[in-house]
Amino acid sequence: MEKNKVPQRGLQNRHIQLIAIAGTIGTGLFLGAGKTISMTGPSILFAYLVIGVAMFIFLRTIGEMLYQDPTQHSFLNFVTKYSGPRLGYFSQWSYWLVLVFVCISELTAIGTYIQFWLPHVPLWLIEIVALLLLFSLNTLNARFFGETEFWFAIIKVAAILGMILTALILLLNHFSYTTVLHGQHFNGSVSLSNITYHFQFFPKGVWNFIGALQMVMFAFTSMEFIGMTAAETSNPQQTLPKAINQIPIRILIFYVGALLSIMAIFDWHVLPADRSPFVMVFQLIGIKWAAALVNFVVLTSAASALNSSLFSATRNMYSLAQQHNKGRLGIFTILSKNGIPLNSLYLVTALALFGPVLTLIPQIQNAFDFAASCTTNLFLVVYFIQLYTFYKYRKSQDFDPQGFLTPKAKYFVPLVFLIFMLIFISLFFSKDTLYPAVGAVVWTIFFGLFSYFKRI
Repeated sequence: MEKNKVPQRGLQNRHIQLIAIAGTIGTGLFLGAGKTISMTGPSILFAYLVIGVAMFIFLRTIGEMLYQDPTQHSFLNFVTKYSGPRLGYFSQWSYWLVLVFVCISELTAIGTYIQFWLPHVPLWLIEIVALLLLFSLNTLNARFFGETEFWFAIIKVAAILGMILTALILLLNHFSYTTVLHGQHFNGSVSLSNITYHFQFFPKGVWNFIGALQMVMFAFTSMEFIGMTAAETSNPQQTLPKAINQIPIRILIFYVGALLSIMAIFDWHVLPADRSPFVMVFQLIGIKWAAALVNFVVLTSAASALNSSLFSATRNMYSLAQQHNKGRLGIFTILSKNGIPLNSLYLVTALALFGPVLTLIPQIQNAFDFAASCTTNLFLVVYFIQLYTFYKYRKSQDFDPQGFLTPKAKYFVPLVFLIFMLIFISLFFSKDTLYPAVGAVVWTIFFGLFSYFKRI
């Protein structure tokens, strides 16, 4: 192993494009679409568009800085550079902690999905085997990581495009059907009138709509991973703008297109909140093993999220160690002959093993919900810091007016901040998100004070 090397740039354009697609398709779309549609009706399309535009502008602020200085291997390095070492210390460790918990939550999800086929195999054993497999893939080099994500993304994209194509065929053929909903036989037909019939913007109240915004926001978190992959490409200034600028089109196709397809097939008033619409659609066209098919796709989505989180948390640990390499963290700056921060990967993998441990604790009924609830709110805290850092960058001498500029930043960036703030405040008004929100505030206060008074 060597200390003077830099992480290998092994990703090609097709890798980063597919990784960007994978980052815009969350597991929640496959399993949670029924719940969000039942909460807001067709207005869920507006929710996805609002959060989608906000995340696009947010990613453009990251892209603008990475384009100006692509040598940074984490967009959070800019926090230290422009907002000061203390805020950088806080945000980088907070973000790294979030990524570790994402690894834990996705690992528990993978175990649950595999148990669909192997119900008698212990959950902890499945999780350990899955973690070791993805750990092995991450020890090879960036190109192998890119190939893995490439095929993960293809599976998810194929599932969504397959459903959209199915909806179009049924729509053009004026397909009628009989199915069982809520224990009763329901006669329906595929039509766009299912979306527009008795349309109300807030059919179940404003708070249900705001509650859906939280769920949509969480579906989009980790999209900033595109900033991590930028440093791994052979030509980041060429691939980064293309990857980010294509995100709105992907949101329209994969989220809005999928939701439109679901609501054109099923009257949203009777759509069950506790069932995956994807399963229902594939069963409707005669695929008896639709539940197994969707379980495979969701498993792929969770594996993709774990793979990406391992990759990202490892690079973040490497970046942190570089900044504090005078102490004990120096060991995490050592790279393997393949250009992989192997010791950082060992650490992240070891911490991810808390996933199997959580499944063995009787007091924790749902390990996935426990791990996920510990992290999602901190994403917003880090996002706020990133937006503040963007303003500091714009005022610095490094600002390049000819670079990859954020469109109408003077107006859109404050709007994005307000949208994120509205979502964060709304977390305190739901019993499911109250404690995680309080936990995020407690972490911000106490670790923020520690970071402020720490000698850096």
